Amino acid sequence: MLIGRLGLEKARIPHADRHGLVWLDRGRLEVEDGCLRFVTAGGGELAAGDYQIPHQALSIILLGPGSSVTHDALRLLARHGCALAAIGEGAVRFYTAPPLMPDTSALAREQVRRWADPKRRMEVARAMYAIRFDEIVRTRDIEVLRGQEGARIKRSYQLAAERHGVPWKGRNYDRNNPNAGDMPNQAINHAASAMRAAAAVAVASVGAIPQLGFVHEDSGQSFLLDIADLYRHDVTLDIAFGAASEALKTGEPVERLTRQRAARLFRQRDVIPTMIDRIKLLVGPDAPRTETANEDED
Repeated sequence: MLIGRLGLEKARIPHADRHGLVWLDRGRLEVEDGCLRFVTAGGGELAAGDYQIPHQALSIILLGPGSSVTHDALRLLARHGCALAAIGEGAVRFYTAPPLMPDTSALAREQVRRWADPKRRMEVARAMYAIRFDEIVRTRDIEVLRGQEGARIKRSYQLAAERHGVPWKGRNYDRNNPNAGDMPNQAINHAASAMRAAAAVAVASVGAIPQLGFVHEDSGQSFLLDIADLYRHDVTLDIAFGAASEALKTGEPVERLTRQRAARLFRQRDVIPTMIDRIKLLVGPDAPRTETANEDED
């Protein structure tokens, strides 16, 4: 893309028409002759080379470990409304991102409308549980849903432990000391942190409001927790118990193994792109509205 010659330095492509995000690591993001470039010696996902980045067509750039960025690059990204997020390996940590300031507030406004109306908020919560349970959810009582979730997640822990051959004595989590548990409990904590980071990337990418959750309520990251939980029964536990199994066999640090496994599965299963799609399906301006008037309640 020859920006100066094609006049694209003044282009303003709507976010709805952009291609989403790119992952960059182990290199330098800089500007040369009006072009955004990423120079890397290799060692990460990219082969060594000098890459021109089409920032006008992107919503967000994810900058991984071993990377640096120049002031000129930040200025160019800000001018074109392309956000930059500092992430951990494979997006298992979400360190910082400047305000997105998307070119439309449609998704955020629709999220607020659905959150502010108790009936519509319950519709979204039920849709989230339907995704997690892979079945139609009929009850409109959030406490009943949470009770169903608790029973199912206990069974999911046991099944994941059996599948990966990991001894399981039950969930034991000390919020003040997350590393105090046994190997699988520590792995679950690290895997959950990685999944929250992935959810943070997805929420930031679409300009949704992190504080307005539909199942979670009190946390300043309630919506992030809602989205991360959509993957709790399958992906998060697969990451955790797979890493715990490997750690028990090799003696390697379980946190490192969990991060590596999370990064690999995030890419293999397109976790962040599917998160973005699900956010739009649940609270986007074109999201379907669930009709509940004629349904039977449990």
